[in-house]
Amino acid sequence: MSSDRIGELLVRQKLISLQQLRKAQETQRKDGTSLGYALAKMGFISDEQITDFLSQQYKVQAVDLKEYEIDPDVLKLISQEMCERHKIIPVSRAGSSLIVAMADPSNLHAIDDIKFTTGYNVEPVVSSEASIVEAIERYYSQETNISYDEIMEGFDEEEIEFAEEDMDSDSIDLEKMSEDAPVIRLCNAVLLSAIKKGASDIHIEPYEKLLRVRYRIDGVLHDEMHPPMKLKNAISSRFKIMASLDISERRLPQDGRIKLKLGKGREMDFRVSSLPTIWGEKIVMRLLDKGNLQLDMTKLGFEQKALADFMHSIHKPFGMVLVTGPTGSGKTTSLYSALSDLNRVTTNISTAEDPVEYNLMGINQVQMHDDIGLNFAAALRSFLRQDPDIIMVGEIRDFETGEIAVKAALTGHLVLSTLHTNDAPGTISRLLNMGVEPFLVTASVNCILAQRLARKICVECKVEAEIDPAALEIAGFSPEQIKGARLMKGSGCRTCGDSGYKGRIALYEVMPMTDRLKEMVLQGASSAELKQEMIAEGINTLRMSGINKILDGVTTVEEVCRVTVSDKN
Repeated sequence: MSSDRIGELLVRQKLISLQQLRKAQETQRKDGTSLGYALAKMGFISDEQITDFLSQQYKVQAVDLKEYEIDPDVLKLISQEMCERHKIIPVSRAGSSLIVAMADPSNLHAIDDIKFTTGYNVEPVVSSEASIVEAIERYYSQETNISYDEIMEGFDEEEIEFAEEDMDSDSIDLEKMSEDAPVIRLCNAVLLSAIKKGASDIHIEPYEKLLRVRYRIDGVLHDEMHPPMKLKNAISSRFKIMASLDISERRLPQDGRIKLKLGKGREMDFRVSSLPTIWGEKIVMRLLDKGNLQLDMTKLGFEQKALADFMHSIHKPFGMVLVTGPTGSGKTTSLYSALSDLNRVTTNISTAEDPVEYNLMGINQVQMHDDIGLNFAAALRSFLRQDPDIIMVGEIRDFETGEIAVKAALTGHLVLSTLHTNDAPGTISRLLNMGVEPFLVTASVNCILAQRLARKICVECKVEAEIDPAALEIAGFSPEQIKGARLMKGSGCRTCGDSGYKGRIALYEVMPMTDRLKEMVLQGASSAELKQEMIAEGINTLRMSGINKILDGVTTVEEVCRVTVSDKN
């Protein structure tokens, strides 16, 4: 309900006069507060009258927060920041339900936010905003760090280390502001909360009237918090200082890295990117947790035949193995897993990466710097003078890089690389479009691996799902698969934030270059024709791999349809 509508109803019920409403609206616009809060602070109406009025309008129970003594364990379920943002405070807990006092019980965004954060069902009760603000100050001020207690559990802020550089003199004021204790605590909380929730990326986005922090969890972005707008520049400057970036430069994109040393000997890297937008600098951080890097290929999600084909290809003495898929589809993990398997004292391995995401012992990793001419092509030329056995190049983006990679593969080296294409057969067309000759493609490429990441069903709330034969048929299930299908889904719980999903599994399409496929490439076959031949040879497509994961009870039809396309033309 809008504040104008509430004001109109208060005047109609003669709880306030029209003149009082006008004065309160003027104060509301000036201070940025709500109408009810302004009316109560100006003494035009009591807290009890506002609470009773809101209770009648929203048809929910009213509570007097002064009569409650809220349990500290209940308060820990919701942070002070979230309470202040949504004008709420948790009152009590009953089973799987959390009773929350709200100034606006119709705020569905706030209710969803609470459900996602706490894992509890929300039962709203109404109270005046003034009472809620007073209660927040009373309860949360007892311990200034209480909003970070859950986030910091298991970590010690004093153990966090990061590198700083001396700033220019014209940046001193902004640097001092970014070193303010609340800003430091907030930035540390953003990082540590992301680690705890298993996020892969953090997005800090400034808009005209809103500063938004979002986490990408299991491939999907979630709204996490809205810090005060006045801290916008201080927060971006704090992260730029931590990443050793120039805080005086706010007009150009910058890239850096934060290396954190957390408690218990754990390390975490954040790849930091700043981008100037019309409302300020957007900061995106990619979390790189070496402790979570899965290098055992048998646990990545490969089916037996696909894994055998891939392993056979990477253990050939020469040739090229290509991994393809969109950004964030797990290509780097697959390549690092292959390199880990190939890493021997007797083998010289060099990699050209942009950026180097994880440091691997025994492998010579080179960071690209386009600004000084060190690109993939230049690195590849240097590698060939370094007595290499295995070369990994981060991405084949152009003809020059592709040509050198192909020549390296043809002269006794094993080359691993990535491309951005939709599926394995499409990779052939991409190489040909770059200008690589068909006979060079067939002579050099051993195998192409396409992959996607699908969310896994949460094991804590996994239940059997209803089967819709028509939907399964459209998704690509065979009649035999439909007949014997036993599908699962997540009902939603605290562990998965009521999403029904927790963690991700890879879907793979492994296409070894067989004699028939090579012959078709030389004859100029299209990607669709190559795909049909691939299926005829018994190779699973991405959709088929997804269907197998559905039948195994690992993921859902909706999730596989979200990340893969149908095999039917």
